[in-house]
Amino acid sequence: MKIFKIILINFFIFIFSLFLIEIFFGYWFDKDNLGPYMREHRMKKNSISVKFKDTNYNFIYKRNYYGFRGEEKKLEDIKIVLIGGSTTDERYKPYEYTITGFLNKYLKKEINKEIINAGIEGQSTRGHIYNFEKWFPKLKGFNPDYFIFYVGMNDHLKDPNDDNEKTIVGHVSNPSFSELIKDSIKSKSILYDYIRKIKHKYYLNEKKTVFYDFDFGIKKYTQAGFDFLTYDQAIKIYNISKLKAENRDKINFYLNNIDRLVNHVKKYNARPIFINQLAHNGNHNKILFILNYSLIEHCKKKKYLCIDLARSLKGKKDYWWDGVHTTPTGSQEIAKIIFPKLLEFLK
Repeated sequence: MKIFKIILINFFIFIFSLFLIEIFFGYWFDKDNLGPYMREHRMKKNSISVKFKDTNYNFIYKRNYYGFRGEEKKLEDIKIVLIGGSTTDERYKPYEYTITGFLNKYLKKEINKEIINAGIEGQSTRGHIYNFEKWFPKLKGFNPDYFIFYVGMNDHLKDPNDDNEKTIVGHVSNPSFSELIKDSIKSKSILYDYIRKIKHKYYLNEKKTVFYDFDFGIKKYTQAGFDFLTYDQAIKIYNISKLKAENRDKINFYLNNIDRLVNHVKKYNARPIFINQLAHNGNHNKILFILNYSLIEHCKKKKYLCIDLARSLKGKKDYWWDGVHTTPTGSQEIAKIIFPKLLEFLK
């Protein structure tokens, strides 16, 4: 009985000690704590294997403590951020074969600047706005000079009249209320934070390696053939006025989001740069075409910095492995097209 009493007392002392540690050293009263946001995208480390052109690439996909793809980085050192959906994140490729990786390789030869990847799968411009509302304001010392937005792909799929669609933000927060509570508690706990840091640094479950076969993917999506419509071809066959009228709501919603992003960027005394994009069929996708066209038209009107990738890209079938997401070859070609204009803006 005496031993049990001693164990019980020690147990309560231990619990009380943990409580004091959490209260004094945890993030429970920190206004800049991320709360329930970004836990899905912070301190991620996954083993991935990719097959492309009969070569296997094994790599570790990482998102750092603050949620950006790659290794740890001091927030005050981040001066250029690339924001987009899965076509920006490119988690299915080694970093050096992503658009960001290639652009940084080219930048290194010209100027001492680095682009940090902030892409989140599933995000449209509505999700990017959410980043400025829930993610970036919580990052002390985060003050970039440029925000680059690689946009259009996910926006052309969204229905602006569907309230549910407007809430899709790339799982920056879990839609389940119970999970929101759990995520909030976990992010505020100093002990849980340390455990995650240690796990992120030292632990990797290679048994859960994700495998992507790009070669198989290319064959599958091109079974019916490969037909890429260039901008020059599209502009000759489309009735622009008609396309604008048919997609007026979607265009207005999209361009309104673009303006909202510009206003958010101005709060950082930074400059926004917008880049449009294409899938494997090029400008055959009329909705994506008219969003891309309208973006460039809007940029000229508002004097925004924009790069018209959709006008310049001449697609080939090995540029995409599933029709939407690019292979290393596709990412390199896109980076080559983007780079000259981007360098001009950054200089």
